This record gives sequence, structure tokens and C-alpha cells, in this order.
Amino acid sequence: MKKQSDIYNLKCITTAVFAVVMFLFIVSCGRKDENLVNVKFDPETMPSMITNDVSTLISDSGRTRYKIVADVWEIYDKAKEPFWYFPEGFYLERYDAGFNIEATIVADTAWNYTAKKLWRLKGHVDVRNMQGHEFRSDELFWNQTTAKIYSDKYIEIKRGTLELKGYGFESNQLMTHYRIMRPHDGKLPFEESSDEPDSMQLQPDSIQ
Repeated sequence: MKKQSDIYNLKCITTAVFAVVMFLFIVSCGRKDENLVNVKFDPETMPSMITNDVSTLISDSGRTRYKIVADVWEIYDKAKEPFWYFPEGFYLERYDAGFNIEATIVADTAWNYTAKKLWRLKGHVDVRNMQGHEFRSDELFWNQTTAKIYSDKYIEIKRGTLELKGYGFESNQLMTHYRIMRPHDGKLPFEESSDEPDSMQLQPDSIQ
């Protein structure tokens, strides 16, 4: 009888402890944790996707046209004006129909406003065309819809031993026909004959 009584008492104690534990658990779950921070997703400042160490090919109209290499690629596709952001360096190659490199672009930072097809390249921008001519500026814009590259910043153009400098720049996206709006250092832009692969013009003629 004593053993049965002890077993009965043990069961009662176990049941009581279990009931107390469950009660405390329910109460604690019902309390609002004041240490939690409610973070609201802001599509303008918070990317929907982040990719590191990117090296990818991008198609346009069913044909591979670009190669992008970047340390960080942030995508803000939920923003009011969707864009890609490359905060830690950017490299791009543009290909022709035969997959030959038409131009290369290097920049410290880049934005691609995807709906507008507008690129903004910022910080030590270095562009080279297929002739090996080099274009350096702190900022360039590339509008894929109009097929134009332009800037209102200072720019330097190196063509072999010839260097051209000035403020304001506009070019076709192959960087083969271009002009500096305000040249300086006494080096005036010039226009080459039409049989040459590229030309530079002072007057605001249409860029082909």
C-alpha cells in the first residue's frame, strides 16, 4: 500500500509540475517581446536580391550582348523605378553579332534603371572602344534606347599619342562617333574624313 501511495503522489506531483510549466509557456507566448524590432520593408532602399562575385552573360532580343562582372549585385525590382545597383566595382563587355568585343566599361559604381534602359556609371569610369581608344570621366550615362553615351562632366580621350580634354561629351554607344562640348587645354576637336572608323566633332551634328 505504501508503494502504491508513493506512486500516486509522484504522479500527482508530475502532473502539477507539467501544468505549471504549460501555464508559464502560454503566458510567456502571450506577452509582447519588447526587444523585437518591427522592420518595414522599403523597396526603395532594401534590395529584393543580393548576389556576390557575379560573372554573367546577358541577352538582348534573344542574342548574347553583354558580360557583367561585379563583386556585389543588388536588385531593387520592387522599387517605384526598378534598378540594379553595383556598389563595389563594375566591369562590362559589349559584343557584336559575332561575339566579338565592341567595347568595355569599368567603373567604381553603376546603376541600371531597367525600365528606362538607362545606365549611370560613376567614379573612375574607363571606356574603351574596338579601336583601343580610351575615354575617362568621373560620370557617364548610357541610354540603350537612344543608343547614346553622354556626360556633362570633365572627360579625357586618349587616341594613341593624342589626348583630348574638355567638359561635356556625347557619343554613339560603340564610342566610334563622338564630340566634346567644351574642349580646353588648347586642343580643339577635329573632324576626320568619312572613311576613317571614328570621328570627333565640335559642332552639334547628329551622332550616327
